[in-house]
Amino acid sequence: MILQGLIQRLLGPAPIDPTLWRIVRERVRWIGALEVDRDARLRTLSARFLHEKAITPVAGCTLDDAQRVLLAALCCLPLLEFGREGLRGWSQLIVYPDAFRVNRTHVDAAGVLHEWHDELIGEAWETGPVILSWADVQADLDEPDAGFCVAVHEIAHKLDALDGALDGTPPLPRSWQRAWARDFQVAFDALAAQVDAGKDTAIDGYAAEAPEEFFAVCSEYHFSDPLRLREAMPDVAAHLTRFYGASPLA
Repeated sequence: MILQGLIQRLLGPAPIDPTLWRIVRERVRWIGALEVDRDARLRTLSARFLHEKAITPVAGCTLDDAQRVLLAALCCLPLLEFGREGLRGWSQLIVYPDAFRVNRTHVDAAGVLHEWHDELIGEAWETGPVILSWADVQADLDEPDAGFCVAVHEIAHKLDALDGALDGTPPLPRSWQRAWARDFQVAFDALAAQVDAGKDTAIDGYAAEAPEEFFAVCSEYHFSDPLRLREAMPDVAAHLTRFYGASPLA
């Protein structure tokens, strides 16, 4: 068994079975809408993902081969232009059947320890695994133009963290990074002001939590409601189109 594993690593990723890939294309509108060359690139990236990452269902969740390929493809969708470097630095995708609870702690300025629970549908540890709720992945696929994609959200965090700072700016050439930081900051500040004033916002107000959440939420809209993002934040939408490539729903 150890020898077989070593041989497989040396041989590299096995191609994804055409039948499984067809199932994924039929289930995931964002993938089914890709043109031929981008579809082929995503299939190659997804095979690399399956080769390098452990997909671990927990808490009673079960996944068949097609569902594993689907998860790999969703996680690789934001990497179509960035490439396999976006897979660097982590090794496991953990999948819960539904939303999951995590324990939080914080010591305030007075030295008092506060503890609480959060219920999450996804999480990306800066130097650890990506965690997803399978039920919420399915809900996103059922409404592909509703502005949500938890898998894209968490992979955006992984891309953000590649330069060592979770700040809403992924690794970019210096001149582009300056323009990105300027335009994202302007849009983030405007959204935060709307949220603080209790006004309705064009995109999910959770994006105003922090610059890194703004980038991740806007990434969801790039794939699942690009028209809304472009109308609300044209400069941000332009950067994301350059970074991710054209949205399949554009």
